[in-house]
Formats: sequence, C-alpha cells, structure tokens
Amino acid sequence: MTDDRAERVARLIAPLRVEPGSRVNLGKDFDPRYKGGLKKKHGVELLRTGVSLLAEYQERLAAQDTYGVLLCLQALDAGGKDGTIRHVMSGVNPQGVKVSSFKQPSTEELDHDYLWRYAARLPVRGDIAIFNRSHYEEVLVVRVHPEVLERQRLPKDVRGPDIWDRRYRAINDWERYLTDNGFKVVKVFLNLSKEEQRTRFMKRLDVPERNWKFSAADVRERRRWDEYQHAFSEMLTHTSTPWAPWYVVPADRKWFARISTAAVLVHTLMDIDPAFPVLGKEARKDLRAARRELEADAPKGAPADPYAARHRVPEAGGKERSGGHGVRGSKASGGASRTGKRKGE
Repeated sequence: MTDDRAERVARLIAPLRVEPGSRVNLGKDFDPRYKGGLKKKHGVELLRTGVSLLAEYQERLAAQDTYGVLLCLQALDAGGKDGTIRHVMSGVNPQGVKVSSFKQPSTEELDHDYLWRYAARLPVRGDIAIFNRSHYEEVLVVRVHPEVLERQRLPKDVRGPDIWDRRYRAINDWERYLTDNGFKVVKVFLNLSKEEQRTRFMKRLDVPERNWKFSAADVRERRRWDEYQHAFSEMLTHTSTPWAPWYVVPADRKWFARISTAAVLVHTLMDIDPAFPVLGKEARKDLRAARRELEADAPKGAPADPYAARHRVPEAGGKERSGGHGVRGSKASGGASRTGKRKGE
C-alpha cells in the first residue's frame, strides 16, 4: 500500500475494527449511528471512489490469479446486507464475484458437518465470494435457537456446555487454514439499533412494494433482541483474530454502512496489492510476432496500430511510440500525425 488512498481507507475503518483478544460488549462498545465525522452529502462521491478502487483492484486480483477473497456479511433482519452488496459491488466485473445466501440447511447439508455447505461456496483464486449470512450462523441462530442444534444430529458427547467455545476454535482454525492458503477472510457485522430496525420494519409494512420483504418471523426474532446481542458480543470477542478480524460497521445510516463496507474490502485488496503478471522472454517474443502480423494486415491508409494512434503508448524500452508509427500509406493520405490524431480530426 504505497499511495495516500490506502492511508485514508485505513483511517476510516480503524475505529470499526475489533481488536483481537478484546472483550466486546456490543451495546456499549459500538454506536450504530456513528458516522466518523462524515456528512451524507459527501457519501455519494466517497462510495463512487470506493467502487472505483474495488474495480481497479479486482481486475488485478483476477489477473494475478493467486489470492481469493471471502467477504462475510452478518446482520440482524433489516440490517441492510442486500443493499450493501448491491451498492458496493455495483462497479465490479460480475464474472469475478459470486454471492451466496445461506438459509435453513437442507437434508443433504444436515448430513454433513456444519461447515460443509460453506466450504462448498468458497471463492476460487482471483475471485471475490460474498456470504450473505455465513458460517457464523452456527454460533448465532443456532445458539439462540437450541432446537436448530438438535436437527444437526450431533453425538451426545459433543453437545456439552463447551460446544460454543469449540465452535469458535474450529471456525478460527478454518479461517487460519484459508488464509494460509491465499484466501483472505473479510468479516463485516452491520450493527443496527433496535429502533432503526423497527423503523425499517414499519416501512416494509407501509409501502406495498416492500410488503414481500416482511415476514412475521422477523417480529418473532426481534423478541429475542437481547439474546442476539449477547450472541453477537460473544462471536466478536472469540473470533476476531489477527488473520481475520471483525469490523463492526454502523448500519443505522445506510450510506455510511456502504462506504465503510467498501473501505474494508478495498483495504484488504490494497493489502494484498495484486499485480498484473509480467510476461517472460518467450511470451514477449510471441507478442512481437503477433504485433508484426497484425500491423502488416492494416488496410492502406489506416494506422498499423489504431490504439497507439489515439493514445501515447510507450514502447518496450520506455520510448513513446508516436501515433504515426507503422502507418500504412503516406501521411498525406490521412495517416496519423505525431499527436496521435488523424488529419482532419
């Protein structure tokens, strides 16, 4: 990370990072309405910058084909996961991004260990995978709803009171394994206040076009607010690690949540600093041969290299190749000038 953009991104997300080894009390330690001194009117431009950086680094990530990135998004209902994904990833190449949403496990998934279905959706090298809800459901929903744990058909001797500590350890080890193999794990918890959740639920009830997004189950889960706050606090305490730290993103203001999530993801990609591959001697030789063949195929009067005719493209030795380089036919016949523009343009 060599430019000042990286420093600005790092400053923005620093207050959101859960320090590994720290004890978290979600309600006391993180403010859902925090906005880092920013104003909403600046949010559009900041998000546009973040999306632009994501597009730039995603292209390099894909070209390098060495690292993969997994973004885990956790939140309560109405926390803004879908909207965050839609806005933050709006400018990237969809071929390099895969979004997976995890709901109630199927019969087949219940026949496997609890991490199996998540492992099956991991990114390949060069790609970004997004988990809309993630393996952390196994220490959140499953913890709040013991009946879900029963459906996992675990042996009796592993259902003891230390099951959550063992799951935290297993998840940390799994994420360390992924990181050691070149797959970065980025974890964002969208922290919503109880009143903001109520407001968003009411909007879903009031606006007919949003009725489909509301479920009676949402209200039933809301009754367990305190249980979820405790489960989130325990999750953040035990699974924010040096290799995969948690970021608690304030979610009451959607614009700030989207900027912050983009910044966390950009920070990870800048830290990787993927580079375009450098071609070897034989590959460059092949490119020179291809160039000669394509230049020889140019119609009379047309630039041998149409791209170089419009842009000042440096040659291999660093010398600028003029727009007129290699033009077939005379300059008087409409070839490119030294400025890279064709006569008459």
